[in-house]
Amino acid sequence: MKDCDILVKAKIRIRGESMSIYKAWTDLSDQQTSQEAYNKFWQDYFVKEQKNYEMIIEAKETALKGPIAELAEKFSMTTSEFAGFLDGINTSLETELDLEALEEASEIDATIVWDKLYYNMLVAKADWLYGIPAWDGIFTEEERKAIRKQYNKDHTVVKGDKIGRNDPCPCGSGKKYKKCCLNKEA
Repeated sequence: MKDCDILVKAKIRIRGESMSIYKAWTDLSDQQTSQEAYNKFWQDYFVKEQKNYEMIIEAKETALKGPIAELAEKFSMTTSEFAGFLDGINTSLETELDLEALEEASEIDATIVWDKLYYNMLVAKADWLYGIPAWDGIFTEEERKAIRKQYNKDHTVVKGDKIGRNDPCPCGSGKKYKKCCLNKEA
């Protein structure tokens, strides 16, 4: 158990209230007081996260099943760090978890959807994750290209036609745009 996890647990006991491990995670991530501490916190977390994904992808393991405390131990994380991991993978699961309700003793039974996971890694711009070599065992190069193509299509901004100052106003008034709604939009 890490010092930072002990600190969060101590706060929970002092207050005498039960806190979800997700809340403990968000509190822990918000505790970083300097930019240096913030950068170190996330750098350390991202290394653990990458190892977890490498393990899962290499084993082609689609199931996250069992008590939170055991899963956290399996992935060499504290329970609050594992809550952060679940937060990251949650939208890539067949059915999303209620993160706020999770406690150390909670049992989860979740199924990872590979194409959603790869797509979400692209969305997060997490090249250290979507670049994991073990993806070769899950998707062919063509399948990964298709997912990237869909990602690019979904994230391409298409602007509508620009209304000219002398064009009829789109509000239907019959006036020129410059005499009607141009100044109202500014």
